Amino acid sequence: RLMARGLRALLLALGALGAWLGGPAAAAVAEEERCTVERRADLTYAEFMQQYAFLRPVILQGLTDNSRFRALCSRERLLASFGDNVVRLSTANTYSYRKVDLPFQEYVEQLLHPQDPASLGNDTLYFFGDNNFTEWASLFRHYSPPPFRLLGTTPAYSFGIAGAGSGVPFHWHGPGFSEVIYGRKRWFLYPPEKAPEFHPNKTTLAWLQDTYPALTSSERPLECTIRAGEVLYFPDRWWHATLNLDTSVFISTFLG
Repeated sequence: RLMARGLRALLLALGALGAWLGGPAAAAVAEEERCTVERRADLTYAEFMQQYAFLRPVILQGLTDNSRFRALCSRERLLASFGDNVVRLSTANTYSYRKVDLPFQEYVEQLLHPQDPASLGNDTLYFFGDNNFTEWASLFRHYSPPPFRLLGTTPAYSFGIAGAGSGVPFHWHGPGFSEVIYGRKRWFLYPPEKAPEFHPNKTTLAWLQDTYPALTSSERPLECTIRAGEVLYFPDRWWHATLNLDTSVFISTFLG
């Protein structure tokens, strides 16, 4: 039974390349609908501060309109505008700082393939977090971040594009928002006092296949799939891991 559940999770993660690549789904596998994070539309700033800012994650809907930014983030437009730019890739390892530089077009054309479930974190490269804001300024100025702020913090953007089955294993840092522009991204979150069990050089996909199926209901994280146009807020020091269900374009606003 556990093997069957693990296989289903694996198929789920590799189920589609997504609309950003412009191709058909790789497999007709239904998305897991389980969601234990609240979704809120028309949330006021006062409600955000009182109910979520320092307490728990929340998925925000309808706060901003980033349709213009989404149009600029299509595969064709990004390659036309930034294809020759050198981007810095990171490894999918919780405690690794290895970086690899290569042209953005080469990354899109050669590395945006579905994640190999047997690969280790050190072998998995993805584009997220290391942006040259001077070169990418013409794109970022069209992004409308969530309007909520925490006193004493300054927002900083991290832009990312990653293939199906890729993601960041469990880690923690300061609070922030993450918006999906294309694709779907699944999140797994634990409060600061509840450190998850994971291998630092195994990917989120491997954790979902090997560890997640054996967790009891009390051991499971908060989890949900964030879709295009939705924004997840995560509080300070919350453990979180991500898994891109499709080839995904996303942008985070870190409150540092």
